[in-house]
Amino acid sequence: MPAQTPRIASAADVARRLQPVVVGGDILAYSYVRELHRAYGIERTIVLATQDIKMLSSSRFTDYRLEPLIHEPEGLYDALERVAAQVRAEDPDRVLLVLGCDDCHARMLSSGKPRLEAAGYTVPYIDFDLLDDITQKRRFYELCDELDIPYPRTWYFDCGESGPAELPVQDFPYPLIAKPSNSAQFQDADIPRKRKIYEIESAEELAQVWRDIRTSDYDNELVLQDFIPGGDDAIRTLTTFSDASGEVRVVSGGVVCLQDHDPTALGNPLCIMGEREQAIIDGARRFLKEVGYRGFANFDIKLDERDGSFRFFEVNTRCGRNTYYMSLGGQNFVELIVREFLLGETIEYREAYNPFVYSCVPRYVLDRSMKNRARLQQALEVLRRTPEPYPLHYAPDSFLHNFWARVMHVNQIPKFKRFYWDTDGKQLK
Repeated sequence: MPAQTPRIASAADVARRLQPVVVGGDILAYSYVRELHRAYGIERTIVLATQDIKMLSSSRFTDYRLEPLIHEPEGLYDALERVAAQVRAEDPDRVLLVLGCDDCHARMLSSGKPRLEAAGYTVPYIDFDLLDDITQKRRFYELCDELDIPYPRTWYFDCGESGPAELPVQDFPYPLIAKPSNSAQFQDADIPRKRKIYEIESAEELAQVWRDIRTSDYDNELVLQDFIPGGDDAIRTLTTFSDASGEVRVVSGGVVCLQDHDPTALGNPLCIMGEREQAIIDGARRFLKEVGYRGFANFDIKLDERDGSFRFFEVNTRCGRNTYYMSLGGQNFVELIVREFLLGETIEYREAYNPFVYSCVPRYVLDRSMKNRARLQQALEVLRRTPEPYPLHYAPDSFLHNFWARVMHVNQIPKFKRFYWDTDGKQLK
């Protein structure tokens, strides 16, 4: 049975009728643009961003528009409604699809879904009640408990007025990890010395982090977690796509050979090698079926070498910044959104694990940064055989786009020097 009444009659009509609108200016934004062109020949994707990101604004496949207020709900909805009115005035037969790049975009697009659908958009995100529920770390781990999915030992503390003035910092094992329960709210909060994730090495450091957050405008929970030993290559990523019944239809994932170590982007994988782990797939499948999840989800996991378990950290209710790796694994990822939400097709089950390495860094960075030399050699061998491993390089695009993509690639060298090599692998604080 089709997922819904199709908004576009057939795949042959997609290029003529579909008008994609992407919100954001990162690697995922361009991944949408290139894969829409590669799958359907779409020559014009409207991209809304707050600043001029050259690799996107110089692309021959983008209609790039600066919208300074799209990180606020009303600013985003207003911008999208103006775009919809213009597109419909030019061609009433056009079908609008909105795609976000960040956690805050996923929340706003989900929360504003009725308003955006009234403006003519297809919004391929779960309903807000479910999104708000499962993205709270405490609730995610409660579900993991119920479904026998491993996760790290965890403590929770209220950062609002009812929370403690001080934490029992002497009672915890060190090192440990500290992170917000609500990442989207934390991202917008004004916090001294803010980091995306905190690697805490002492009771004194935890006390300072608590003071910084407790006195800020972030009033949700702070999550403290047992630090699972292991380098970047102990981290796993899994991307899934589910149908309207919550059944996983496509899955892909791999080993994070190297992650970003910039404090503002810590945890974003910059090099991923495809690798299938049945235990990870099984855990994600149970979770998604239980909650009735539809569309893309991205899971962060880490191998705990102490007992061999794969411990789940969180679910991201959107494509990840690196979801282009699913395309490298054999399934163009934007095709799934179009087929499920616009064409109403039944999607056959498949696993996208063709050998691949996704990489946003030069080989020199991998050589200097990957401590597991056996993994490095394995990754380099697969990298040599991977066509287009870097999502920002796309031969059909303009010379200027590919020039700026190359600049971003080379700029990873000074970034790693500052945030990783010069700190001997420690988090810059």
